[in-house]
Amino acid sequence: MAALSKALFLFVFLFFGLSEAREILVGGKTNAWKIPSSPAESLNQWAESSRFRVGDTLVWNYEEGKDSVLKVRKEDYEACNITNPQGKLEDGNAKVELQNPGPIYFISGVKAHCEQGLKLVVVVMTPRHRFIGISPAPSPAEIEAPAVAPSSGAASLKVGVLAVVVGILGAHMIWV
Repeated sequence: MAALSKALFLFVFLFFGLSEAREILVGGKTNAWKIPSSPAESLNQWAESSRFRVGDTLVWNYEEGKDSVLKVRKEDYEACNITNPQGKLEDGNAKVELQNPGPIYFISGVKAHCEQGLKLVVVVMTPRHRFIGISPAPSPAEIEAPAVAPSSGAASLKVGVLAVVVGILGAHMIWV
C-alpha cells in the first residue's frame, strides 16, 4: 500500500508541478544577436513563439566588442535611439532577469544594426503562483489563446482533483 501512496504523491506532484524560472538563450542558439538576413529570421519571430515569465533569465551570446544590447523604452525601440538606454549589456555573454510583466524592449547598441532589424521585444507574463497545486485565476496577460469558455474554472477543476486525491489518500490511511 505504501507504493500506492507514493504513486499518488508522484501523480499530484507532476500534475500540479511548480513553474520554475528558466535561462533562455536569446534566439534559441549561440550568436543569434546579429542582423537578420530576412524578416522571417528576426528575433521577434522567435520571441513571438516563446513564453517568458517573471523570474526567467534571458541570455545573450555574441562576439564581445562588436555589439551591445540596450534595454530601452518603446519610443527608443521604434526610433532606434541608442542615446538614452535604461540598461546596457556589453560583455558578449550577458544575462537579464525578467522582473516585471509586460513588454521589454531591446535594441542593438550599434544604431546601424538596430536600423537593419537587430532588436527584440519580449512580452513577460506574470508567474503562476501555486500553493499545494491551487492556482489563482490567470490574468488577461496569461491567457494564451482564445478557447471555448469552460463551465467551471481550471482552478475549480484542480481543487476537485486535489480533493479526490486527498480523499483517496485519507481513505487509504484509515484502512491501513
